Amino acid sequence: MVKNLNFIPIGVAVKSVVILGGGLAGLAAAAALAVRGFRVCIFESRNRLGGRASSFTDPVTGQLIDACQHVTMGCCTNFAHFCATTGVAHLLAPQPTLWFMTPDRRVSPFSADRLPAPFHFARSLLRAHYLTLGDKIRIGWGMLALLRTDANDDQPLLLWLKRNRQNQRTIERFWSVVLVSALNETIDRLGLKYARKVFLDGFLRHRRGFEVFLPTVPLARLYGEEMQSWFTEHGVTIETGTAATALEIAGNEVRGVKMRDGRVVKADWYIAALPYQRLLGLLDEATINAHPCFSRLLNFETSPITSVHLWLDRAVLDRPHLVLVDCLGQWIFNRGQSADGSYYLQVVISASHHLKGLEHQEIREKIVRELSQLFPALTAATVLRAKVVTEHAATFSALPGIDRWRPTQEAPLGNLLLAGDWTNTGWPATMEGAVRSGYLTVEAILRRSGSVEQIVQPNL
Repeated sequence: MVKNLNFIPIGVAVKSVVILGGGLAGLAAAAALAVRGFRVCIFESRNRLGGRASSFTDPVTGQLIDACQHVTMGCCTNFAHFCATTGVAHLLAPQPTLWFMTPDRRVSPFSADRLPAPFHFARSLLRAHYLTLGDKIRIGWGMLALLRTDANDDQPLLLWLKRNRQNQRTIERFWSVVLVSALNETIDRLGLKYARKVFLDGFLRHRRGFEVFLPTVPLARLYGEEMQSWFTEHGVTIETGTAATALEIAGNEVRGVKMRDGRVVKADWYIAALPYQRLLGLLDEATINAHPCFSRLLNFETSPITSVHLWLDRAVLDRPHLVLVDCLGQWIFNRGQSADGSYYLQVVISASHHLKGLEHQEIREKIVRELSQLFPALTAATVLRAKVVTEHAATFSALPGIDRWRPTQEAPLGNLLLAGDWTNTGWPATMEGAVRSGYLTVEAILRRSGSVEQIVQPNL
């Protein structure tokens, strides 16, 4: 059955857009289109919005629990704009101080003072107990070298660090601590370009660029009723539990999308806001081979994230979070008291390649042992329950030269646009990159329609 969506008639003044994927990229594109008079329908294969930003239900309390803690930063101007536009910005809480903890239980705060950028972190760096004075001088030298480095230089990061006077301690206790969490990849696999961007945008260019924002509600709520109400008020139709199976292509255009239920939906424009693996699954082999834009995606590699969820019978952490140095876990998030009276902690292990092959029980035991050393109160506590969640392809790996494989948002098919943090956004695989990609697709649609407008928000 071929269906011309009656809420988005083809060929009339009001243009229709089908968006495949209800993650951040698709939602950002839909928001930008809706306020500009387009008729939009989002098709999402899951029964919820948010894509990889997912939650699950704790079977004991019935509470929604995030599969992995997501955070944003002050430098993420487009994500902030999207949240403000859709009315959920109040569900994000700023964290003006980061707390760094070492296995000896010492903690150093990291916050900006009143000095102008890039000197606003000088005092915090000088107070960092886990770095020697020599380490701090080396790091300062490395920061100056980053400022002088070409923004498009994407040589192997580890070689660059060693050439710029970084030793094993500064690499492990500073550069890795920041970058493995920010880019979800190990130092030995990263390219220089996006490592440089993390430090320049997050720490050197603006006093508030580093400021972390934590959702105060589960991600299912962040992308839930309030946001969906905004889309409904702006005429966006959302179909969850509805998956596409193929793009029907004729000539140089998409003529329709075949859905799992047998429908073929048609519109003026199509945005594939899907993981790149899913996009390739919608294309026939001839189309993939005919267009390097698609075939180059086969060169991507991915990196996993593991989260360990622990419910304890007592509180052991009195801060909202901790960044761990020289530990298996990299972040601990204090999620407070649950409905059943237990105290919930989430430990995040980014780039968790090294955990491959371990059973969940082994991972849990390793983390509990580590936390018992960090927090003596935990030795007297009881772990009431635990859950280990690994997203095996959480992000694409920012390998050296990765941008040569990343397509622009304008696909070689005339009415198809691509959205996702894996497209070429100038950002790594982040929520900010996903939103930017959605905004860039709308800029491309407007441009192809004879109108020029900048939707992507400026940097801080």
